[in-house]
Amino acid sequence: MTLTTTVSVSDVSIPALAASGHPLALPGRLSLPEPVHGLVLFAHGSGSSRASPRNRFVADVLHESWIGTLLFDLLTPQEAEDRVNVFDIGLLAERLRAAVRFVLAREQTAALPLGLFGASTGAAAALVAAGEEPRVHAVVSRGGRPDMAGASLGRVHAPTLLIVGGHDEEVLQLNRLALEHLTGEKQLAVVPGATHLFEEPGTLEEAARLAAEWFARHLRGAT
Repeated sequence: MTLTTTVSVSDVSIPALAASGHPLALPGRLSLPEPVHGLVLFAHGSGSSRASPRNRFVADVLHESWIGTLLFDLLTPQEAEDRVNVFDIGLLAERLRAAVRFVLAREQTAALPLGLFGASTGAAAALVAAGEEPRVHAVVSRGGRPDMAGASLGRVHAPTLLIVGGHDEEVLQLNRLALEHLTGEKQLAVVPGATHLFEEPGTLEEAARLAAEWFARHLRGAT
C-alpha cells in the first residue's frame, strides 16, 4: 500500500530478562505517524518475527489511521531455537509487558493510549499482558489462539476484537469458546473465505481494516 501519512521510524532496543535472570535486549521498530493518537504493540506468532510481512502490512494500515506501532522480537534467535520458548505464553507475555514498560518510559510515547495486536500464540500473550496492564485500552487478535491465555481471559477488561478466517474452522471454534470468557467489551469478526494465514486475496486487507477501526475507536481520546 502507498502511505499518505508522514511516519517517523526508529530502530529501538527493548530491555528484558532471560530466564536465567541475565539482561538482554530485544530489537524492534517504532513507527509514529504525525499526528499520533495511540500506539499498538505487536506480538507475533510462533515461527515469526518483527519482520513478519503480514504484521507489517497491518502496521501500515494502522499508520493511515494515525496510530503508531511497535514491532519487536519477543525472543532472541537463541531462545527461538527452543520450541518450548516459542509456546511459553507466560514468557511471551512478560516480554510484551517489558515492551509496555519501555514505551511508557519514553518521553515521546509515555502519554499515548496503548493497544496490543497479537497473531497466533502472540494473541494469547497479548491477552495475558492486557489482563495485567491497566494502560492497555484495546486488544486485537488475528488468527489467534486466545484459548491459550487460560484463566487470564477473565481478567481482560480492555475491549477485545477476535478476527478469524471463515475457513479456519478449528481456530474459529476455539475463538468462540474464548469469547465467552472475556468480561469486557468483545466482538468476534469472521472474515469470509480466509484461512489461518489470511493469504487469500483481500482477506488480510479486511482484517487490517477491522483492526484499524477497532483501535481508532478505542484508543483515540483514551487516558
